[in-house]
Amino acid sequence: MTGRHTRSTFFPHFSRSVRATLLSVGAAALCASFAAGCGAIPGATGGSGDGPIKVMTWAPQDTDATNKPGMPAMARAYAKWINSHGGINGRKLRVLTCNDHNDSVGAAKCARWAAAEDVVAVVGSYSQFGDSYLAPLESAGIPYIGGYGVTKDEFTGSMSYPVNGGQPVLLAGLGRALAAPCGPVALIRPDSIAGDELPPLLDSGLKAGGHPAANDQLAAEDATEYGDQAQQALRYASRDAARRGCAVPALGDRTDTFMDSFRRAREGFPTVRTATTIGSVDQTVINATGGASGPYEGAYITSWYPVASDPRWDPMKKVINEEAFGDNDIDPADAGVQTTWIAYTVLKAAVEKIGSGEVTADSVRHILDDGLKITTGGLTPTLSWPYESKLASVGFPRLVNAAVNLQVVQGGRLVAARNGIGGRDGNMDVTRTLENADLS
Repeated sequence: MTGRHTRSTFFPHFSRSVRATLLSVGAAALCASFAAGCGAIPGATGGSGDGPIKVMTWAPQDTDATNKPGMPAMARAYAKWINSHGGINGRKLRVLTCNDHNDSVGAAKCARWAAAEDVVAVVGSYSQFGDSYLAPLESAGIPYIGGYGVTKDEFTGSMSYPVNGGQPVLLAGLGRALAAPCGPVALIRPDSIAGDELPPLLDSGLKAGGHPAANDQLAAEDATEYGDQAQQALRYASRDAARRGCAVPALGDRTDTFMDSFRRAREGFPTVRTATTIGSVDQTVINATGGASGPYEGAYITSWYPVASDPRWDPMKKVINEEAFGDNDIDPADAGVQTTWIAYTVLKAAVEKIGSGEVTADSVRHILDDGLKITTGGLTPTLSWPYESKLASVGFPRLVNAAVNLQVVQGGRLVAARNGIGGRDGNMDVTRTLENADLS
């Protein structure tokens, strides 16, 4: 995670019309610099008048690290579907897509291209470089709706409208869920500045459930194997013979690498179970690592949303089937795809509220800032973004959705955790838990 974002003073705060004129001069050249990194749903340009409503969705693709091709693919499918059903208030939706290539330069280029194209919002996107893309967006007055929640900037930026609680909510919720069923808990996390922020989040949940803090174990974030860390975690988690211990890998993309080492070292510690967060593992990873016979069987996993088999996802699946059948990039169980769907639900609600008025970045932002309450079919609590959320006091003024869904791997499938763990059907709200967290 990155630190608090400071507004850039590089871009003057001109009016929207002047900004659009200045920025559009280099739009074609800027897009050309992306090569295959940018694309669009065909259609006329423009975000006001009677022309299409133009937005952007970005995510890393074809990199050696995190890839989220399902997010721009879901955005394109949504636009095709909404346009085939009359648009939004009769207006077509045009989606530009951008590949940030998992680097800060790429993220900044995507943001500058969004400003040059005068989009009304960046919607349902993923980038680890909030300090690179938020400054150009804020200078252009463009709202960032439904980022993946991967950086702290998304929960501090005044023009960010997150639809989930990011890593803070997932870890706090995981700690609360593990407090009752787990004995000793070992946290395996990166030896980095970002990794230093993880223990207080997990511990906030553990302590809320009357459990001691986790044993904090550091690991290199670029390691190719984690044999020593796996052994250390297993030894610590098995200290109490009367209570089954838990190991919590929070290594992002390297979680799967850790679990491979953990599987080999686990034979002597059969009672230790694992737990982690969505993003580190999903149904695709569970399938690829052996399903019911793999290392994740029995693991607790916290997610922002209900399991993919929940009927509340049926509208999204209908869109995918109608407009992207056979597109292997779009997995309905992927949290990125799900976040993009919810983010476009927010955009649609905002544009519908604007009605016959001009749809611009300013009007979308003002509608969201004026207390619009948006329902998502039960996939999230009702969303609304006040000037400061209840979690402003702990450094997350834009975090408005602190809901967590606890899941468990049973028979190789992610299912909702029940039996009282995490509340009814695994749902819980961790607002109060985070309010009491020691995040200084």
